[in-house]
Amino acid sequence: MSMYPGHRGMGGVPPANGGAGRLNELLEQIRAEFESHVRQTETYEHQIQAQVQEMQMIREKVYQMEQAQIGLKQKYEEEINMLRRQLESRGGPPGPMNPPPQHVAAQPPPPQIGNPGNNVIGAILSGHSQGGLAPPPHPQQQEQQPPHMPPAPPGLQGPPPPPPPPSQQPPFQQYPQGPAPGGFPPQPPQSTASPGPGNRRAIGNKPPAPGPATPQINTPVPYNGPGQSPQVPAHPAPEHRMVQHPPPPPPPSHSNALGDLDPERLPSHIKKVREDWWVIFNQSVPRVLDVDLVHTLQHESVVCCVRFSHDGKYVATGCNKSAQIYDVQTGEKLCVLQDDSSDINGDLYIRSVCFSPDGKYLATGAEDKLIRVWDIATRTIRHTFSGHDQDIYSLDFSRDGRTIASGSGDRTVRIWDLETGNCSLTLTIEDGVTTVAISPDTKLVAAGSLDKSVRVWDIKMGYLLERLEGPDGHKDSVYSVAFSPNARELVSGSLDKTIKMWELNTSRQIGHPQQPPSKSGRCIKTFEGHRDFVLSVALTPDAEWVLSGSKDRGVQFWDPRTGHTQLMLQGHKNSVISVAPCPVATPTGGYFATGSGDTRARIWSYTRLDRRA
Repeated sequence: MSMYPGHRGMGGVPPANGGAGRLNELLEQIRAEFESHVRQTETYEHQIQAQVQEMQMIREKVYQMEQAQIGLKQKYEEEINMLRRQLESRGGPPGPMNPPPQHVAAQPPPPQIGNPGNNVIGAILSGHSQGGLAPPPHPQQQEQQPPHMPPAPPGLQGPPPPPPPPSQQPPFQQYPQGPAPGGFPPQPPQSTASPGPGNRRAIGNKPPAPGPATPQINTPVPYNGPGQSPQVPAHPAPEHRMVQHPPPPPPPSHSNALGDLDPERLPSHIKKVREDWWVIFNQSVPRVLDVDLVHTLQHESVVCCVRFSHDGKYVATGCNKSAQIYDVQTGEKLCVLQDDSSDINGDLYIRSVCFSPDGKYLATGAEDKLIRVWDIATRTIRHTFSGHDQDIYSLDFSRDGRTIASGSGDRTVRIWDLETGNCSLTLTIEDGVTTVAISPDTKLVAAGSLDKSVRVWDIKMGYLLERLEGPDGHKDSVYSVAFSPNARELVSGSLDKTIKMWELNTSRQIGHPQQPPSKSGRCIKTFEGHRDFVLSVALTPDAEWVLSGSKDRGVQFWDPRTGHTQLMLQGHKNSVISVAPCPVATPTGGYFATGSGDTRARIWSYTRLDRRA
């Protein structure tokens, strides 16, 4: 018979204190075992990524060999035809050495921007996190795969086959190099330089097909933030000996690598933890900023872009098929702008939004290659600008309200006149345009490109004034540019995981629009610290801070004078695709907005704690 009531048939039960101690011991063993399983899973991910990259290299080599064979075949056939014509001119009859005319096999056409299989921006929108959308082909590679090329393995060729659901991705943790959340292809862990062919065709070559690339709705993943219990994998790794790892060493002085820090192990005075977001402050520099969440704006699809009105009262977002406008103070959704007259069978993502300076109009750029200028009061379309041949990735309104700049995967920047409704200027470059910005003085237009450079033109005449590249330039595609308030500096964000600040040299005159600039602007600061691609950059209206959003899900505030990061905000469960500061600020701070692949936009406030010397 049991010595303790309530446990018949179970034998003796130790006293309460002994049972609690045993329970704690078992829980500690389970926790250690879970951590060892997580580490083993990360090892498997590293191995898978290495195999994926090796397969990609094999694929590229096979493809290069095939292209060389096609070139040789064409060359030999041209020589045979030439010899045949020479023989016929001399009166020789057709025969074994003089065959009848044959069709010369032409090489596939050169690539064009827009292939959904290589669409990096579409990858963010779809939330793909496998090792895929792999490095797109070289410029000399052809648009169509040779007919006998086998399909690319999973992770090497864009959307198909579908990735695992985002709910299986480890949320809000310092993930290893390799398959990372957010939908961009992973970078090699040993370098931040462009991997092989790089992502230069990331916006990619879209073959003639009905409809554009169709990003999928991205399901948010559950939050495992500081202080919450980890989620046990559905299929844990085989049991093995538990290993206890010591805590990581403290970061080096002036470290910007805040993404490498584990908030669980940080003291409370250098972090701020809330229900589903947290901030790490850089302990190597004086803390002068604080951040708080103001509103969460839930959407039904990925939020591709966010933008404030010039008076700071409203914020616009772009997502699948529609743009929304919200009241900044209340968070209330004021209107939804959607073109119901367009023939939309699938998805149609709004990639860019911008307000007119007077706040009466909102311009939207979408995957259907059209720019729509909406009259906000009447919810009607005032202008529709057509002319781009590929998806529109970026728009900007001039401060005088007369023109709009647009950038597209068709390798052009176009300037549109709102009074005439026509395109007044087309600027063509060598590769896809991912981002455009008009300077505050309306004299310049800048564009970032897949070719790793930033160009700055005279917006009236189309003269190229700057080409920002070179040894100090970006090592991969540029995905975001923004002018400083005085238009003398420009910041750029790139897939090389860095932000750069450039000092412009645009005071000179150029005699001909095709004449190259005689002296390029120089890079005066490089901001390093993001763990993954930098997708969006901006400056606060007082030029005191540079903001950046990344595929590593973080937003960082950078001091443009020192290059040090002030803080890292983790407030989303997927890539931060867009960041935008409010144009109206006070000496004590202001607002900024973020848009993410987790189907949410958020409005935040930043507050100055103490003025810097």
